[in-house]
Amino acid sequence: MMDQHIHELLVNIGTHNQSISVVGSMNADYTVFTERLPQPGETVEGGQLVILPGGKSGNQSASAAKIGAHVSLIGAVGNDSNADFLLAHLHNAGVDTQAIERLEAPSGTTVITVDSEGENTIVYSPGSNGQVTPSLVRKHSETIAQSAVLGLCLESPMDSVIEAARIAHAHNTTVLVNNSPFHEDLPEALREACDILLVNEHEMCQMLHIDEPSDEDWHNFDWDGAIQALQALQIECAVITLGAQGSVVIDHGTCTRIDSVRVQAVDTTGCGDAFMGTILAGLAAGYSLQDSAHCASYVAGFAATGHGAQASYGTVEQITALFNE
Repeated sequence: MMDQHIHELLVNIGTHNQSISVVGSMNADYTVFTERLPQPGETVEGGQLVILPGGKSGNQSASAAKIGAHVSLIGAVGNDSNADFLLAHLHNAGVDTQAIERLEAPSGTTVITVDSEGENTIVYSPGSNGQVTPSLVRKHSETIAQSAVLGLCLESPMDSVIEAARIAHAHNTTVLVNNSPFHEDLPEALREACDILLVNEHEMCQMLHIDEPSDEDWHNFDWDGAIQALQALQIECAVITLGAQGSVVIDHGTCTRIDSVRVQAVDTTGCGDAFMGTILAGLAAGYSLQDSAHCASYVAGFAATGHGAQASYGTVEQITALFNE
């Protein structure tokens, strides 16, 4: 059963008027399902190829919008049929797409293989996402400035990500940075403008140059040492996702464990983005980082029960119904 407090938080997300802005990527996901992932140089048989809407920023925006948040996505699509496909799905999810520009370029794409256990491999081709320039971001600075929170990932050029973070920081808009695709050394300018960092456990250890627990038990991990290492990088708040072991919220020296929720996973593609989108929605609603991460566990858990990224995201009604059965 879903915790009653979390149920109430999810139900009330859509009643708040604060908005979210997201700067970044949209991709058409070319997805094939197979019994197991191929080894290097190996060919395995797969099922029918399907095209699904994706891109980390598009996913994060769609996830937040579907649970009732007010979201504006700033980015670029190309001049191809994939652009129409991506914009239609974002619009249907409730995302404001007015700040998405169309360029003379192919839209972003990913090639995804998903095995029978729901694990995946992903290859990313930026396309029009690579042309989201600092000047394009500045054209929509008012949208960022008027938002309660800005969501960023690293599928866009780094100088554009930094520009968006600077604009938000200058207007007291909370900046949440998902270090994905992973960069071991985040530029100082981005770290200075970042309020909250979101990474998984492996990325955290690589960033901080510390060892992972040999037994993969994160309960007894030296979280105090991780906090100090993050603070040395000017990062006071972070959310560390631990896969099936849940997540950890670090908030100005305090460390809170967030349990995962149990589901029968079908496809984990986009679950991390659903988690991120929910944290954005929670923060915009005025929730604590801890409460936002609690909500995110359920939203991401629901996403794992369906195929694809945006295609697997649920409304509050669908999510609460699943976990209250």
